[in-house]
Amino acid sequence: MICKWATVFLFLACVSSARAQNIAQSYPFSVPAVRLAHVRHGINLSEWFAQVYDSKGYTKEHFQNWTTASDIALIKSAGFDHVRLSVNPQPMIDAMRHHDGGAEYFGYLDAAVKMILDAGLAVEIDMHPDSDFKARLSKEDDFVESFADFWRIVARHYSSWDSERVFFEILNEPEMRDRYRWYGVEAKLAEAIRLGAPQHTIIAPGGNWDDDDDMLFSQPLRDPNVIYVFHFYDPHIFTHQGATWGAYYWRWLKGLHYPSSPENAAQVAKDIPEALDRMYVVRYGQDHWDAARVDAEINQAAEWGKQYGVPLICNEFGVYRTFSDPQDRARWITDVRTSLERHNIGWTMWDYSGSFGVVTKKDGKATLDDATVRALGLNMPASH
Repeated sequence: MICKWATVFLFLACVSSARAQNIAQSYPFSVPAVRLAHVRHGINLSEWFAQVYDSKGYTKEHFQNWTTASDIALIKSAGFDHVRLSVNPQPMIDAMRHHDGGAEYFGYLDAAVKMILDAGLAVEIDMHPDSDFKARLSKEDDFVESFADFWRIVARHYSSWDSERVFFEILNEPEMRDRYRWYGVEAKLAEAIRLGAPQHTIIAPGGNWDDDDDMLFSQPLRDPNVIYVFHFYDPHIFTHQGATWGAYYWRWLKGLHYPSSPENAAQVAKDIPEALDRMYVVRYGQDHWDAARVDAEINQAAEWGKQYGVPLICNEFGVYRTFSDPQDRARWITDVRTSLERHNIGWTMWDYSGSFGVVTKKDGKATLDDATVRALGLNMPASH
């Protein structure tokens, strides 16, 4: 019986491998090398055109002051080659219903993209809506159609901009648990982008939270000019300790070390109210999270890329600063970044000035964190 099942599993593995080879042969993937070279070492620009929770919202003053030319110059001087610009589509869609057809809003976004390009950086324009927007995509076919129309307009607007350095990311973390539905929605949106901008490179995520296992479930789109993306925050219990979103018990975590150790985890677990949550903390200590474990996870993504012959990028990874030890945080960032580079995967750290930031800001002045910059394999600017 064991031999019988072994034969079945071997057969299924061969079928899967053959299918991947057929896809790769039918749709030869060809993202120009010069474009891939522009997205090797990046940083996320959050809370500028997305995730703006100030009561004043998306205003002219916010767009002009949140991220400035001096911020972009600092990013360039630190050795980053690109930024990921998160854009919430809903305020843009609302603005497009006004008398000017969204011209004013496009003007703010154009100014931001131009400022980035003028500094010699590449830019990933990332559609980054709130969860309620994505919930509608998971249920409403008409809403998918309207979002595809919107993407076509945006892509056409930027179709004359530098195709070597402007990239279009279909959707951030789709939050779509039905991965089969997401594959269909993604194909629809990718087609719309391609109709608007025939020459530009598309960035395609996996379903749900766009973790590495979401990407492994996927198959490449029938488009040769696509980079595939995943996010990496494993283990979340370390990278999100103290966070007030996600798993409720994260807010109780403080001082959990990386690499993990049974002794440290057992000590932290004492302050966790619920038994089940304590078990998760103790388990983290026993799971030997270190550089080798991180590399084993990322290697799975790399193998998927090799199987289909497609390029990959990890455009979110980072550690919440508030309750993590700075040395542990730097060590985790080093291990992730080193593994990504070993597997020839470009990266974009989360984020620039937010709660995972590479800089801290006071009175509008940004200060680079030396430990984080060095963990990323970059060098502090001489003038900083």
